[in-house]
Amino acid sequence: MTSDFNIHTDSVNLTNDASQHPWTFARAFNTGDAAVVEQVYEPGGVFVAAPGQPVAGAARAAANQRFLDLGLPIDVRPRHVYVADDIALLIVDWTIDGQGADGQHVHLQGTATDVARRGPDGCWRYVIDNPFGTARL
Repeated sequence: MTSDFNIHTDSVNLTNDASQHPWTFARAFNTGDAAVVEQVYEPGGVFVAAPGQPVAGAARAAANQRFLDLGLPIDVRPRHVYVADDIALLIVDWTIDGQGADGQHVHLQGTATDVARRGPDGCWRYVIDNPFGTARL
């Protein structure tokens, strides 16, 4: 896995290219810092922490923190990016794999179905981050 996990920074460079937003998210996630991850979301953006369980605001940050607490980097592989004006649909395969902070093997994977919006600054942020987008309830 990458050695980029847990490099605490104060920010991540957002992108003005929707196809690069999954990589921006991965860079933010791999800092291990929930405040940095929050920067890739719109203020009212939703994170679907588990199928059928959307959260926003402080609950979104807490849900992302639970994934960060695994102590492992995320690997993303964008499959499709569809852009219509300032809205993008991102279909992204992702994996979190390795020895977790508790010493146990962790393997999580999914195919995200995400929606991002280009802001007034030209940068893309998640409106909906649904990492288990293809999972059934």
